[in-house]
Amino acid sequence: MTQVIVVGAGNWGRNLVRNFYELEALAGVAEVNPELRSKVAENYPEVKLYDTFEAALNSQVPAIVIATPAPTHYAMADAALKAGKHVFVEKPMTLQTDESRRLAEYADKKGLVLMVGHLLLYQPAITWIRDYLATGKAGKVLHVAATRAKLGRVRREENVWWSFAPHDVSVVLDLLGNPAIDRVAASGHAMLQPGIEDNIHVDLLFASGQTAHIHCSWYWPLLERKTVVIAEKQMLVYDEVAQEVTIYNKGVDEQLKNRDEGSETVPVAEAQPLRIECQHFLDCISKGQRPRSDGWNGVAVVEILEKATEALRG
Repeated sequence: MTQVIVVGAGNWGRNLVRNFYELEALAGVAEVNPELRSKVAENYPEVKLYDTFEAALNSQVPAIVIATPAPTHYAMADAALKAGKHVFVEKPMTLQTDESRRLAEYADKKGLVLMVGHLLLYQPAITWIRDYLATGKAGKVLHVAATRAKLGRVRREENVWWSFAPHDVSVVLDLLGNPAIDRVAASGHAMLQPGIEDNIHVDLLFASGQTAHIHCSWYWPLLERKTVVIAEKQMLVYDEVAQEVTIYNKGVDEQLKNRDEGSETVPVAEAQPLRIECQHFLDCISKGQRPRSDGWNGVAVVEILEKATEALRG
């Protein structure tokens, strides 16, 4: 079994620690915060602890999982790859497209697994939708719309776009067949803190002619997490809160008349996306496979995040 060291045991890192431990793949945890390190020692007394990232790099463990603040991702992933480690890095992969590209190129050159924590790609419902669209029953996908909104934890160091959108951008790309981005338009509103947008709308136009719309907000009265797929023959809606996928057999015919032949709800498998994601990383290392959310998927997502930020700033 491939072993990993998780770097960062904070709010999200502790979930990665738990999952890799339960998969019997946790060789160690690196955490600079003494209090967090003590909690790890209490919960996993047999797991080796490192008080610095450098100490983890010097170990013989072949893989590093990075769950630290986003501004540290590039330097840490770069150092880990150059130390010959396979790397799983949480989203966003980096804060700049050129940094992400350098990591992806280096990983490919050295034959190392580089995987990004785009968790929603490992949600069974998204996997089901991707496979269903591949059958052609819905026809060509024309547009994907994603909403991720709630009254959530407001950040001071990043806006809601960089906090919420990486998951949805990765899904949009996946369901559209990973087309190249052509143009990005964005609008947002900073209601709580100057310069840090709480509510953002982004429109994407791809070189393929396909389009997408993403709305994200952490200052919103309702909990809304939905992905809508508009295709030539059918429309699909994934309600992440209700964990339901609905296929709508409706559309507009060549005479521009509405067609509605009902809908059906598809059962969604009960599985934990994070467990699937962690297992996928281990499998890719042991089998020499490319991850679903590989370094180049990370590059594509960061490119759109950056372009939307540029559009937002005018």
